[in-house]
Amino acid sequence: MSVFVDEAQLNVRGGDGGAGCVSFRREGPVAFGGPNGGDGGKGGDVWLVADRNAASLLAFRDHPHRRAANGVHGKGKDLHGRRGEDLIVPVPEGTIARDMYTGEILADLVHHGDRWLAASGGRGGRGNHKFMSNKRRAPTFAEQGEEGFERWLKLELKLMADVALVGFPNAGKSTFISTVSAAKPKIANYPFTTLEPHLGVVRVDDTTEFVMADIPGLIEGASEGKGLGHQFLRHIERARVLCYLIDLVALDGIEPDEQLEILQREVENYSPELLSRPSLIVGTKTDSVPSEVVEQWPHMSMSSITTQNVRQVVNALAQSVSEARQQEPTHEATIIMRPEPEHSWVEKLGDNEYRVHGRGAERAVALNDVTTPEALNYIDGRLSKLGVPKLLTRAGVVEGDVVWIAEFSFEFTPEM
Repeated sequence: MSVFVDEAQLNVRGGDGGAGCVSFRREGPVAFGGPNGGDGGKGGDVWLVADRNAASLLAFRDHPHRRAANGVHGKGKDLHGRRGEDLIVPVPEGTIARDMYTGEILADLVHHGDRWLAASGGRGGRGNHKFMSNKRRAPTFAEQGEEGFERWLKLELKLMADVALVGFPNAGKSTFISTVSAAKPKIANYPFTTLEPHLGVVRVDDTTEFVMADIPGLIEGASEGKGLGHQFLRHIERARVLCYLIDLVALDGIEPDEQLEILQREVENYSPELLSRPSLIVGTKTDSVPSEVVEQWPHMSMSSITTQNVRQVVNALAQSVSEARQQEPTHEATIIMRPEPEHSWVEKLGDNEYRVHGRGAERAVALNDVTTPEALNYIDGRLSKLGVPKLLTRAGVVEGDVVWIAEFSFEFTPEM
């Protein structure tokens, strides 16, 4: 059974914020002191972090849910709740995170240490001491904690390799990588022996090494999805150098020159930029063809079985990789964040029923008890400052319509 997984679904949810506390001083002779309810702690965030020690997305195949810890509720005596711990989710270098429903690319974690805030934790609720004012000397309400943000993601892995081996099935890719590295892909004399990519570290000398990827064999029409073409071609996008392995034994009647033409055409159709990537063309299986075929071949050639010219090919690849690395800018680990919008907007749910969206409006009604006149007056004032009544009027809401904000609903009146 394959243990390499390059696509997975992931559900991430930030921790819920802790609730604020309603409390008053009760110290010594002070019978009715001021409010001293502490704030709730913020919920933990969920971060995706590129980790060179993660090899595939296998960890998400059977366990797709990741949730950060909740914040702790506030307490009396101005004791604030503890913040929930963040959850770090390691993913392989080269992982792309997309919105599962829209397909939008949200993050591209290319290098070790790249971080992305996948789901933010909910803010902690404010304790009643935060609501004290000249008009409200003893507030009897506090906020509930905000729920953590939740979303479904589609993760895609594009292998990070210095060299990607590109060729038809049975062109000798697996034999080559097993000869020059410790990778041990399955090798046999039938098409599509390799059904998943393999990585191998090629050590040239004490100071020079590079990562090579054995990409499953491509066939004509791969750029259109034939033979799992899109899944295979995806893994050459990150490679610094492409190595086209051409079977000098006419493979299924396809001559070497025609093999190269088909492979380059499929690569170009998939991504034209890849055709300008540094590349090396190498003929394989020189031990199985007459010497005149090798002499007429205008590119490098080798035999992975006898190791003839293998060292020369490895040195040429190492040189190309070194040149490509020198042209790349120095990379520092980055933090990619996508803040959620704070503005409010109105959605029509049906006849005479509407919902107000927006963290500001939802936070305004996040109170423990909305049945007291004091709490309702506070909500009314906050919504007015946010311009919610004007938004509702512009959306066509009329007196008597039901308006929802989070889990709170009320009948709209123009004087609200």
